[in-house]
Amino acid sequence: MALRSLLDPPPAQALARFSDSKVRYLLTVDTEEEFDWNKPLRREGYGLDHVSRIAQFQQFCEEMGVVPIYLVDWPIATCELAGEILRAPIAAGRAEVGVQLHPWVNPPFTEEVTPTNSFAGNLPYALEADKFARLRDRIEAQFGAAPLIYRAGRYGLGPRTAEILQANGIAIDTSVRAKFDYAASSGPDYRQHPLKPYWLDDAQTMLELPLTTTFWGLLRELGDVIYPRMWRMPQARGVLSRLGLLERIPLTPEGVGVEEAIRGIDMALDAELPVLIFSFHSPSLAPGHTPYVRTEDDLAQLYDWWRRVLAYCELRGARPSSVADVLAAVAR
Repeated sequence: MALRSLLDPPPAQALARFSDSKVRYLLTVDTEEEFDWNKPLRREGYGLDHVSRIAQFQQFCEEMGVVPIYLVDWPIATCELAGEILRAPIAAGRAEVGVQLHPWVNPPFTEEVTPTNSFAGNLPYALEADKFARLRDRIEAQFGAAPLIYRAGRYGLGPRTAEILQANGIAIDTSVRAKFDYAASSGPDYRQHPLKPYWLDDAQTMLELPLTTTFWGLLRELGDVIYPRMWRMPQARGVLSRLGLLERIPLTPEGVGVEEAIRGIDMALDAELPVLIFSFHSPSLAPGHTPYVRTEDDLAQLYDWWRRVLAYCELRGARPSSVADVLAAVAR
């Protein structure tokens, strides 16, 4: 069954429709090892100290009525503590598990660890497929559920990634980070991809759920033109944001304040997006592992961000969803 390349923007007729008028959101967690984001990637030397904190976050989500989607990579899939924490919630439908491929820590280890090879889609097809299949199988064995959703580490899709996902029973990809360009680091360019969900094949067997990022400000209608031209001038981007002219807002607590996120939600709803995708990295659940959470106070602010943002979603009529719910509601 022919699939379009995940790297190509879809034709207009590929946009997905839903069988109801609900606005949904998904809370996705890039569930991964700890490493220094400011140093070169390595196969070894990573940590898993934050894994015990996942239990607290899971309890928080249950109290908020949210089903978190843990997108798991190899170090987490082989961490017994992660399995102990998440097996029961996943079995009960209070959480879901998906795949996240970090190729540099995922066997087989035949490629050199380089910035280019950190994008799994840049690897030879057979190697990307082998790494993915091993990870998918390990996740099912560890967590007791077959994963149905995928996010490439570093958003690193490739020209044949969709074939690999289809061969492994994946129904949803959520790797496309619309309005972002990683070409300067040898990664994909997603600036022309839509924010709305779309089908990757005419038979409608695989769905793309792009991460939600919107432009806000007086110049937001020109954001796709103006913002990319200023990548060498981050200070100018800051000036435009402070003046209320143009701001790019991804739906994440990492580097995005509550008021910014609320503006982003408003823009997403104005654009009539049927599904909003929130994301963050699991090492942010413990201080000292990401630039966004350095202290326990920072961690408290992260939880407060989620409380306030999810409450605003409720106020605006956006309801928590899940992979199972999306697959049941999307119209084929």
